[in-house]
Amino acid sequence: MQLGRGAPSPFDRPHPFIERIVHQVEKAIVGKRESIEAVVIAFLCGGHILLEDVPGVGKTMLVRAMAKTVGASFKRIQCTPDLLPSDVTGVSVYNQRSGEFEFRPGPVMANVVLADEMNRASPKTQSALLEAMEEKQLTVDGETCLLPDPFMLLATQNPVEHEGTYPLPEAQLDRFLLKIRLGYPEERHEVELLGRLQERHPLDEVKAVLLVEEWIRLQQEVRQILVDETLKQYIVRLTSATRTHPDVALGASPRASYALMRAAQAKAFCNGRSYAVPDDIKAMALPVIAHRLALQPDARYTGKTADTIVRQLIATIPVPTVQAASGRTS
Repeated sequence: MQLGRGAPSPFDRPHPFIERIVHQVEKAIVGKRESIEAVVIAFLCGGHILLEDVPGVGKTMLVRAMAKTVGASFKRIQCTPDLLPSDVTGVSVYNQRSGEFEFRPGPVMANVVLADEMNRASPKTQSALLEAMEEKQLTVDGETCLLPDPFMLLATQNPVEHEGTYPLPEAQLDRFLLKIRLGYPEERHEVELLGRLQERHPLDEVKAVLLVEEWIRLQQEVRQILVDETLKQYIVRLTSATRTHPDVALGASPRASYALMRAAQAKAFCNGRSYAVPDDIKAMALPVIAHRLALQPDARYTGKTADTIVRQLIATIPVPTVQAASGRTS
């Protein structure tokens, strides 16, 4: 898809559904518009999200509010060390009447799945979600089951409590489109939240403004957002720079490059453009790339983080210029 100079854009303004979704979620999550927009971007891409933050800041409520807003089926998995893979994927049960085994689907068979405290599940149970996250299907007892379309996994983890937890492996982290942190709310927002909680739960106010079919259509429209060849080169320069950085033991994979392009398309769509610009890529680079990096031990000991390295690369790698009228870069 190429837009010539002066060609009419199919997206002259942000899609009205985007503002409606954000407005509904803000009824439950106060003062976190940037985080809400990041979740919307992941919904538009069909990508998975890792929500990492301390307890009580609204991670689970954010996921439940988003699922309710788009009218999607929602299931919650409370991860514990004794959780079995079959508790997630489902199990085949023998039916004495029919004399056959019947598959009873697990909670992963939903449009939006919340894996709460995912790092508390054992590695065996964590790995049961790898196929679902990448291929949108499950293999149980030799039979392949397609997951509902669309399918999204949103996992939470507590970064300060490590007893009884199993760190997510790099292969699993690489399958998350974004990693988001909510953080503590400002005092004025926390006071507003108390006022809302005094009479009823904020989730009771959240209404569905989108059908699943409309969600799928929006995802298809986002794929049509123009990403110029020069911007693709810029994306690859960012990700490949992590592979040769002296403080990085494991850099971003080609999957990260694809994730960054898709996130930039969704960001452009939310901003009412039919083409991506470098600012879209720069805005999404940190939540897309940082969690995929494994640092050298010396870098960790000196206090360096993946976030600081990604910010450094964003600041130092040359940015292509954009001809705004056409979306072309030079």
